[in-house]
Amino acid sequence: MSGVSEGRAPVAVVGGGGFGQGIARAAARQGLEVLLWSRSPRNLEGVKDTTSFVEVARAGLIFLAVPSPFVEAVAGEMGQQLDGRHYLVHVSRGLVGDALEPISLALRRVTPCRRVGALGGPLVAEALRDGTPSGAVVGTHFPEVADAVRAALGSEALRLYDTMDLVGVEVASAMVGLLALGVGYGRAAGAGPAALALVLTRGMAEAARLAPSLGADPQTLSGLAGHGDLLAVMAGDERPEVRLGRALAEGRSLDEAAREAGAHIEGVKLASRLAAHAERLGLEAPICRTIVDVLEGTPAQDAIRALMARDAGTE
Repeated sequence: MSGVSEGRAPVAVVGGGGFGQGIARAAARQGLEVLLWSRSPRNLEGVKDTTSFVEVARAGLIFLAVPSPFVEAVAGEMGQQLDGRHYLVHVSRGLVGDALEPISLALRRVTPCRRVGALGGPLVAEALRDGTPSGAVVGTHFPEVADAVRAALGSEALRLYDTMDLVGVEVASAMVGLLALGVGYGRAAGAGPAALALVLTRGMAEAARLAPSLGADPQTLSGLAGHGDLLAVMAGDERPEVRLGRALAEGRSLDEAAREAGAHIEGVKLASRLAAHAERLGLEAPICRTIVDVLEGTPAQDAIRALMARDAGTE
């Protein structure tokens, strides 16, 4: 690894889970000074552990890698040390609360930072950690934020694109997270390629119906943030959502499955909120409803039969 770049502000990562560690490793490979904020030290080569948000505030670009239920608390505390000079980019696959608030809006609400973004697409912690070929999309209204993310993470192995539809990236990431759970469940329950293709295709159509009500452009779901991410799931990237779905289909309880997945899965609570949101608006959301049934313990065959009965619309 090359030496730490002189005269450049460090990059900070808030959250010491798998994704946070992956981002920290990727930035360190770029020769940057990297700060990793976590409750306990991770001892990564070339990365400085910290528990101080004062230290984090030395960075110009801050990646937020904490699950959506904890975003407001962590960002609110961190925000006391930040100002409008800082760039905030999150990697969550969730939406905040029953109102399904995009995390970018929550960050602007609880911190003084205005230049925010979201990192999405077919990017998993293992690819970041190991530097294997991958791609991602940065959603932001600010070109300088996208440029900063490229400088921190971009390489011959990691191709980074950008879009102005920030909320679209967030909604796409959330919906693909839900569908990835369904992939893991369906495979373990014996669903074949045709059945999975049906569910995923209809799932993305469902996401496109929901997108405008959440402030997103449905076309964003057709790009790297949506279909590109979903293709990675089908290709077998073994992300935590897939592991959770598989464990549920194998008869684990939700708590046991979550431990086996090894990460906080945003979709566990998001599914019921999206289903309720769709119902309030009179929108069809059979995939979300079926995932809720699965999470509540409905047997696989019953869930599949119910889905086939619900999803009888036109293409």
